[in-house]
Amino acid sequence: MAGTHTAWRVYVDIAAAIQQRITNGTYGPGLRIPSEAKLSAEFGVVRNTVRRALTALEREGLIVTVPGHGRVVPHPGATTEETSASTGYRLIAAELRASIGRGEVAPGGRLPSEASLAAAHGASRATVRLALSELMQEGLVEPIQGKGWFVRSD
Repeated sequence: MAGTHTAWRVYVDIAAAIQQRITNGTYGPGLRIPSEAKLSAEFGVVRNTVRRALTALEREGLIVTVPGHGRVVPHPGATTEETSASTGYRLIAAELRASIGRGEVAPGGRLPSEASLAAAHGASRATVRLALSELMQEGLVEPIQGKGWFVRSD
């Protein structure tokens, strides 16, 4: 993808740099690409130039846009819908894990309901349950029948 450095072809160089990061694993399957604003600042260009680069990578199938989550690197052979579901629950789990780590929800504290998490993330309740199940397997949270999900206190 490398090209000349003329002003109107800068997006080709940016796309090549991002493609290299995908190839070397910096942006691996299921991981989010930095925002247009962050990439614009990094490369010293306007967002439209970055957007052109990302659109080129999307046309090549190297990244996909996941509603509510931005652009991500798909898993090999995965459809956009499969990538969306996979990425969605991992992002929800990561946000909850970080919230617990920062002490925003204290040990023994109740997490937001599945319905409110689904609404906040634009995800299905099934996707939220996958995230909560992952955290439960890690020993961070536990369900209490009829009451919701709580941060483990032991």
